[in-house]
Amino acid sequence: QVQPVESGGGLVQAGDSLRLSCTASGRTFNNYGMGWFRQAPGKERDFVAGINWDGRNTDYADSVKGRFTISRDDAKNTVYLQMNSLNPEDTAVYFCAVSGTMATTVREYLYWGQGTQVTVSS
Repeated sequence: QVQPVESGGGLVQAGDSLRLSCTASGRTFNNYGMGWFRQAPGKERDFVAGINWDGRNTDYADSVKGRFTISRDDAKNTVYLQMNSLNPEDTAVYFCAVSGTMATTVREYLYWGQGTQVTVSS
């Protein structure tokens, strides 16, 4: 089993940047695709970004393309989400998840972190 743990959330102003980290303990990290999702109050959990096992393929939600970047450091068992030009619509709890491959839907992910809050003020 792989247990992801997120960190790096916080309160920022519109236009600021923030980097989220997700460290996964357990089985071989570099066998798995990783993803970031977010969930705002009263809304469904939405895909944000995904990366495949070797880091060569990535995918992003249209709403974050050009602003967010997902990357991974297998030596540290960590995946990152660099978020630039944040706006209030990015406010949500951000979740890290582990998949057998790069995927874009909640049901394709096997293991989930507890989430980290990101709040963007206007």
